[in-house]
Amino acid sequence: MNENFDVEPDVLKAKITAETALISWLELQKFYAAGDVLQVSAALDLIDVAFGFATDAKPQVAAWLTQGQLGRVESDQAQVWYQQQTTLWAVVISPWVLVQDKTTFS
Repeated sequence: MNENFDVEPDVLKAKITAETALISWLELQKFYAAGDVLQVSAALDLIDVAFGFATDAKPQVAAWLTQGQLGRVESDQAQVWYQQQTTLWAVVISPWVLVQDKTTFS
């Protein structure tokens, strides 16, 4: 999201916070099917992760991926969320939808 490089960090974080909301996993099915959903570990701050994506912080994003704190939603997890009709915290940082389940520590 190159357009975010000209925005003050505090303003960008406020924008991300305002765009973060609870959403049912059922409503995210088409994005999951397209491979556009990334799961953020409950141990991380969703806003900080979204900020990392928005500011193109490649080393930090790579570290989260390597450490298993960020990644595509596994099919087993997707099925559990579907069956339990789980509500997740989510924010869009195009082209990704970042989701976080704060009910468990993943």
